[in-house]
Amino acid sequence: MSTETDTQLATRLAVEAGQLLVQLRHEMVQRGAPSWQVMDNGDLASHRFLLDELRRARPDDAVLSEEGVEDPRRFGADRVWIVDPLDGTNEYGERGRHDWAVHVALWDRGRFGAGAVSLPALDLVFATDPAPTLPPQQREIPRVITSRNRNPPAAVIVANALGADAVRLGSAGAKAMAVVVGEADIYVHDGGMYQWDSAAPAAVAEAAGLHVSRVDGSPLVYNARDPWLPDFLVCRKEYAAAVFEALWGDPNGRQPKR
Repeated sequence: MSTETDTQLATRLAVEAGQLLVQLRHEMVQRGAPSWQVMDNGDLASHRFLLDELRRARPDDAVLSEEGVEDPRRFGADRVWIVDPLDGTNEYGERGRHDWAVHVALWDRGRFGAGAVSLPALDLVFATDPAPTLPPQQREIPRVITSRNRNPPAAVIVANALGADAVRLGSAGAKAMAVVVGEADIYVHDGGMYQWDSAAPAAVAEAAGLHVSRVDGSPLVYNARDPWLPDFLVCRKEYAAAVFEALWGDPNGRQPKR
């Protein structure tokens, strides 16, 4: 095992995988490679890098990766790394777009042990330690951040109920980090996700002091057998009750009886 702490390892891997992806995209674009090839090669190269580094640094830990085959060790493991080698693959394949990310998180005995999200095209990384400092909210009208190509129903409901402005970005990591840095106030998604889409963003947002949960207010639980974890809410704490009121008619987020 390496001498790095878990957070140092997560941060380094998110940064180095991102640097690899930036260089690979530049080289492939220079060669005139089609976007599908840029995306496929990026996914594979980042996955291989992260898996090799985690095997070297934490050989006893299990890994759940978007691009990897199932690691059956994770079902009985206390420590599981949940990684998305390239979150926002479509944006990565579009020349000049910056809204893609690398996610590295550790789920350790039912809680986050570490997490890092890098935005490589912007040369930025956010980690759980030291946690990002949440800037003060200075907008009169809240800002909801949502997907580029579709409007998840929850985002539409919340934006309309709060009279919020809407901003569009690509990857889940980029959207969650936009709330962390104060460019947005609410990120709510119920259009389908997997554990690797939200794990590292949730870890970083939670460390920064934001509200993080499922859209019904229940806690996010990772390393479930089914990797599907379809919804996600990150917002400033002062907006959580209003979001739940808009979605469920209850500021505590409890789903209504049916």
